[in-house]
Formats: sequence, C-alpha cells, structure tokens
Amino acid sequence: MDAITTGLVGIIIFFVLLILKMPIAYAMALVGFVGLGYLVSPSAAFRVVAQDVYATFSAYNLSVIPMFVFMGFLAFHSGIGSRLYSFAYKLGGHLPGGLAIATQGTCALFGAVCGSNTATAATIGAIALPEMKKYSYDPSLSTASVAAGGALGVLIPPSVIFIIYGISTEQSIGRLFIAGIIPGILLMALYMLTIFLLARRNPGLGPAGPKFSWRERVRALSGGLWEVMVIFSISLGGLFAGWFTPTEAGAVGAFGVLVLTTLERRLRWEGFQKAMADSTRTTAMIMLLVAGAVIFGRFMAMSRIPFELASWAGGLPLPPAVVMAIILLIYLVLGFFIDALALILLTIPIFYPVAVTTLGYDPLWFGVIIVMVVAMGVITPPVGMNVYIIKGVAGDIPLEVIFKGIWPFLMALIVCIGLLIIFPPLATFLPGYL
Repeated sequence: MDAITTGLVGIIIFFVLLILKMPIAYAMALVGFVGLGYLVSPSAAFRVVAQDVYATFSAYNLSVIPMFVFMGFLAFHSGIGSRLYSFAYKLGGHLPGGLAIATQGTCALFGAVCGSNTATAATIGAIALPEMKKYSYDPSLSTASVAAGGALGVLIPPSVIFIIYGISTEQSIGRLFIAGIIPGILLMALYMLTIFLLARRNPGLGPAGPKFSWRERVRALSGGLWEVMVIFSISLGGLFAGWFTPTEAGAVGAFGVLVLTTLERRLRWEGFQKAMADSTRTTAMIMLLVAGAVIFGRFMAMSRIPFELASWAGGLPLPPAVVMAIILLIYLVLGFFIDALALILLTIPIFYPVAVTTLGYDPLWFGVIIVMVVAMGVITPPVGMNVYIIKGVAGDIPLEVIFKGIWPFLMALIVCIGLLIIFPPLATFLPGYL
C-alpha cells in the first residue's frame, strides 16, 4: 500500500478500536506505532515512540496543565462554587427561569478559576439542581441548562482546551485566553436569553424565585465573588500583563486558591487530598492523550494525508467560508463520538494547516471557533460528557429528558458561532488591543 492508503486504513482501524472501547490515548499510540513501523521500519517506530513519549512527559510547556488543573480542583473541593451560586441566585433568581439564568452566570464565574467543563458541570450541578427542583423547575430545562452552562468552562479562561490548542499549534496561550473572553461572555448571554424566552413563553418551565434586597445581594457579593476576582486578577491578570508565563500563572493561581481557602477554613485536609488525587489522575490522562496524539500525528504526517487534504481544500472552487463550514461540520460530527480533548489533539494536525495556512484564517480566531464547536460535542448525543455527568448528579432523571432540553442551547451555540464567523473581531479584538 502507498502512504495515503496506509493512513486511511490506520484511521479506519483507529475508529474500530474506539468502537471496541479501547481508551483513546492507547488507540492513537497503537495505530501510530504500527503505522510508522509499516511506513518506515519497526526499529524506527520504536525509536520515534520512545523519543515522543519522553519529550511529552519532560516538556516544560506542558507543566502548565497540572497547575491549572490543580487550581480548578482546589476551587471545586473548597466550596467556591456554592458561594458563587448564592450570589448569582440572589441577583437574578426572581426573573422567569431565574435559577437557570443564575446557573449560567455561576458556571462562567466558576469556569474562570476552573478551566474544565466536566468539573464545572459537576460542581454547579450538585448545587443548582436541588434548588431548581425545590422551585418546581421542569427537569429537562434544569438539567440541560447546567449541562450547557458547564461547556462555558472550556471557553472562559483559563481553559484546558485552549492550553492544548496553544501547545499543539505553537500559539500564545495568554493571547488565546484573552481571545476567549468576549465569545465566552457572548455565549453566556445567549444562554441566559434562551432560558428567559423559554420561561417567559411557558412559565411552568422555570417559575420565578423570590426577590432579594440589594443589601442581601451586596452581602452575597462580598461573600462569594471576591475570591474569584482576586484569583483571576493575580493569576490571569499577571499572565495578560506579561508578569508570568502560563505555567507560572497556573502555579500562582493554585497557590492563591490554596492560601485563600485555607485562611478562611473552607478547604479541609480531606478536600486537599481529593484535589491532589483528582489533579494527578486528570493530568495523567491528559499527558497520555498528548503522547498518543503526538505518535498518531507523526504517522499522519508520514502518510501525507494532512498535506494532501490541505492541497485539496485549497484547490476547491469554493469560497473560504464554505470550506470553513465543511471543516466545522466535520468537527461537529466527530464531536458526537470523540471526547473534546482527544478531538482537538487528533484533528488539529489535519485541519489547522488547512484553515490557517491555506485559507488564511487568523489562528486565534480559529482556536476560539474550534473550542466552541468542541463545546457542542460535550452536550450532544451519544458521547455528550456533560450530559452524563449531570445524569450522575441528578440520579433519577432519564438521559432522554436531559438531551431533549439540550436543543435550545445547541441553537444558541450555533448562533454564537455564526456571529463569530460574521464578526471575527469578537475573538481577535482584545488580543490585538492588549
């Protein structure tokens, strides 16, 4: 077989292994190793795999991952999420669908210290779902709003997905974080508008809660939001100002969360141990995924599929916007079946050269667009990781009920992506200005 045919066979085998439930990291590494052995030689494949695995686990730029992951889990186990929800609930809970609207604001604020869609969905779901159940919210709206809001954790900085994209494409992680701010706020606002319109049209979906005085709101603000503002200002503010590298910003943020929550006696020893264990487990998973993706990417490069695909896309008699729409459709379909992090690692070596080099799109804008498309994947069937997390938190609510409520939020995501395509400065203005 020639190189391209070998690459196509490797891709088919990779998807077969996924269907057989082999972990994605192992499937990528195995297919990449065997493919390199076939195209070059077994000894060369062993040598390349050894070098890539060592390079991945010893790379300084990847040390940014455990830092931000640890910061997120410290926030998760110290109860910052519950205080954020109390503030958002008292601020907007009196509106139609107010509790679900407050959930979106809480998810965005928690994402600002977490960076993970799964941790955001699990944390805020455990807090918000009992409250919405108490006020007789429709189960489909309540669960879907938390699952969709959790996706804000991959867009609001700091985002683990942005970190992986930046490392894979050699783009500035700080500039990517900045690029995600306006789209993240826009998506949050569209989610809130979606909930408000649904509840206004059918009040039974989300009855309004009690209205709190401004004194109570200010008290909730001082008790729930100041920690996030301090951590965000020191960690990401220092990164944006050029005081810290991304790794240093993550370390400063993690240290800040640890000091603040310890001084307030909100982080107990058991919570610290759980944060360490969860961070170790998550970091190991991410590093294995990166190593597997590097090996698989080398195989794809040897097969010349990315280069041929780039040449094919560049030669299509179609406007660049249409080619970009095709790429996004491919991402959407793949997101139905592949986890968000693995999808980024698997596809960036193929589509990044097409979008940026061949079609001439801005790499920061493309990163934001891809992260938003990936966010669609975490709430759509059948893989929809956030939906399964909310199912675990909610317990007695069937999966089909949650997925039924997802579609309005999916439409809001599509509208947000459309606005970014029509108005690229929504993603590029802040990085260029700062």
